[in-house]
Amino acid sequence: MTRPTDNLDVTRRQFLSRMSIGLGTMALGSLASGGRSITTEEGERILGAARHFAPRARRIIYLFQSGGPSQLDLFDYKPKLEELNGQELPETIRRGQRLTGMSGNQSSLPLAGAQFKWKRHGECGAWVSELLPETARIVDRLCFIHSMNTDAINHDPAITFFQTGSEIAGRPSTGSWISYGLGSENENLPSFIVLVTKNKGGQPLYSRLWGSGFLDSRYQGVQLRAGRDPVLYLTDPEGISRSRRRRMLDHLRGLDELQHERESDPGISARIAQYEMAYRMQMSVPETTDISDEPDSTFELYGEDARTPGTYAANCLLARRLAERDVRFVQLYHQGWDQHGGLPANIRIQARETDRASAALVRDLDQRGLLEDTLVIWGGEFGRTNYSQGALTTNDYGRDHHPRCFTMWLAGGGTRPGTRYGTTDELGYNITGNPVHVHDLNATLLHIMGIDHKRLTFPHQGRDFRLTDVHGEVIHDLLA
Repeated sequence: MTRPTDNLDVTRRQFLSRMSIGLGTMALGSLASGGRSITTEEGERILGAARHFAPRARRIIYLFQSGGPSQLDLFDYKPKLEELNGQELPETIRRGQRLTGMSGNQSSLPLAGAQFKWKRHGECGAWVSELLPETARIVDRLCFIHSMNTDAINHDPAITFFQTGSEIAGRPSTGSWISYGLGSENENLPSFIVLVTKNKGGQPLYSRLWGSGFLDSRYQGVQLRAGRDPVLYLTDPEGISRSRRRRMLDHLRGLDELQHERESDPGISARIAQYEMAYRMQMSVPETTDISDEPDSTFELYGEDARTPGTYAANCLLARRLAERDVRFVQLYHQGWDQHGGLPANIRIQARETDRASAALVRDLDQRGLLEDTLVIWGGEFGRTNYSQGALTTNDYGRDHHPRCFTMWLAGGGTRPGTRYGTTDELGYNITGNPVHVHDLNATLLHIMGIDHKRLTFPHQGRDFRLTDVHGEVIHDLLA
């Protein structure tokens, strides 16, 4: 027996199509109506249908530090750890918690104090090591979370968990969920854009990390690359004029709409919308990525690296330009934080590449009046151990993966500036107050965007899925 609701769904779609305003045309028409777009297929929802209360932010810039930055060498100062340097990790601290196979078979787990100088900064008195002098200057604009924790202990499941809310590959990414729920505020650029620092070694990054999973493909992240063609296959072949491309798309749209009328396949309307977005991006992407109009003061702020496409500094600058153009979700990935050995030398390189530009982005957004409604997130997939992986010497050590506690920071977007939330024990191994799980962080960032994380769902394989699975609580103490 056919369900009445099935009849209603088909009738509605066929009605819209036969009135010459099929789903694809509706999406295209809305994209041209002042920049606010209809982007969800089910029920032709309008922008804001998933917005459950007034948002604190309109957009997110997520500075993901792939590999797991060492909180104990950057943000979580532990003088007791320095005092006990070289002594064995006490079992009363470890409490039988699992270790990775890389250090779990070591005969000794010697505590490793940070080999860097520390100072308190700003009115909030946040501790920051000498590695991050520019970040130290903006601590009163930042909201530190020292009690982040996650379920995964190895890179691939850990980064997948942070990006999708599940350790199992195939779920929609955070940017895709937000794009699905809120749509776009720019008719000429995707609502979710990804930037990856070029020529960086480290743990591999897969496009599924910014994929749309079981959501419509129009919600997946679009990667902008360094070089002549920021988006692959976007440029027309030689000899194809813009007017000819326009005529081809118009004919193709007509054929797709006829097919949609016959089959009621939502993927067809998604394909139409993506063709049209690609057409508009042929003009918008070159304009957005061309930084020749930036004054010298911009590069004084971000550093000369920002003149070189594909560097972390250049991507931070590009993130600001995308924020100005109301791109909903910008995700930066920077690899190289996985320092199992040679940490003192290697973390200096990472800090030098990222510190100035990260701080510059916050300052730049602030001076342009964008920080108030832009949430900036900085952090990796887990932290690092307080003991040394491998030999501990007077000037060298490494740190293994540590999911139990690590540090991230937030800025803008209605978060509470100058805040230090959560505490860890005197050796930096366990949380002693106000834990924040990955699901809590995701619930909070959705809340900041005006979304109730329990209500942003998608039916798939017989149940409703959401970014926070069946967990997660909004951490209201992080909000201003």
